Amino acid sequence: MLNFIYYPVSAIMWFWHKAFGFLLGEASGIAWALSVVFLVFSLRALLYKPFVSQVRSMRKMQEFAPEIQKLKKKYGNDRQKMAAEMQKLQSQQGVNPLGGCLPVLVQVPVFIGLFHVLREFRPGKTENYVFGASEVESFNEASLFGAKLGAWVTQGADELARLGTSIPAMLIVMIPLMIAAGIFTHITARHSVARQTEAQAANPQAAIMNKLMLYVFPIGVVVGAPFLPLAVLIYWVANNLWTLGQQYVVYRRIDVEEAAKREQATAIRQSRAPRPGQKPNRDAAASTSGDDAASAEESTPAADESTDSRPAKKPGAKPVSSKPSGTKPNGTKPAGKGGGGNNGSAASRNGRSTGGGSRPPAARRGRKRR
Repeated sequence: MLNFIYYPVSAIMWFWHKAFGFLLGEASGIAWALSVVFLVFSLRALLYKPFVSQVRSMRKMQEFAPEIQKLKKKYGNDRQKMAAEMQKLQSQQGVNPLGGCLPVLVQVPVFIGLFHVLREFRPGKTENYVFGASEVESFNEASLFGAKLGAWVTQGADELARLGTSIPAMLIVMIPLMIAAGIFTHITARHSVARQTEAQAANPQAAIMNKLMLYVFPIGVVVGAPFLPLAVLIYWVANNLWTLGQQYVVYRRIDVEEAAKREQATAIRQSRAPRPGQKPNRDAAASTSGDDAASAEESTPAADESTDSRPAKKPGAKPVSSKPSGTKPNGTKPAGKGGGGNNGSAASRNGRSTGGGSRPPAARRGRKRR
């Protein structure tokens, strides 16, 4: 039914067994253990780019996490609208939610395929997918420090004795691998949780998932170890070791890229900003218009002075008109004492209020005497 998974898994394991068997001997337990380890490394190397895409997708999700919170508050009761808006936001940001799940989804069938292939290394079988009868017999005869790679502790003493091992021999190898698998699972999960933002960690669903990753999964590996073939524990330890190293390399690389982008953005802002002591362009324009207005104001008094021929006023003296004493500003003679009193008084009031026109007779007589 799942031959499309079993054949590729067995083929990769067969290749590495041939490579290490050439150096260590085909019946060597170390050669078979290394074939399992490099089966993990080969598959994880193929999944390196999807893992990088997963990390970048997580970073982008962290960047627009506030927008997601806004959508949840706005469409919390309308799931259909919420899903549509989330999909729209993800497409705008260039985030593929399935890209982050791909590495995990691929590892599940690989684990199932390896477990099935190891279970099929039974004595008396003539083939196991790409493995022939001689290779099946070689696997059954090989042992790692007295423990069989395809056996597990809960098989019982009689079955283990038939396979050529015992419960103590299995425990000696299984317990260190079991502890290492649990510890590395916890460290890998802690490393992933440490990269989360405060908003993600505060999310109730994320908090539950973090607890599962940090404690439940490692404990599950330890509890389930007696029910798993020894080679599966080797696979689990190798997988977590690869994950730790890959996370360190990828996270560090992405951190350097983001730091370089921030420095570049800062340099661009600084290059566009005015230099110390230099006024911005709008200030320069304002100062230019101000200078033009000042020069216009300076030119206006000069023109008035050129046309004004009146002598300078003495302290306490009344304004002196530049017009002839015998005429009014409109060219008519001033009214005398006896006639045109109203007109004369109006003209005099008009002259005093505007600062122009003829001066009062007393002022003119005083000026003539001087």
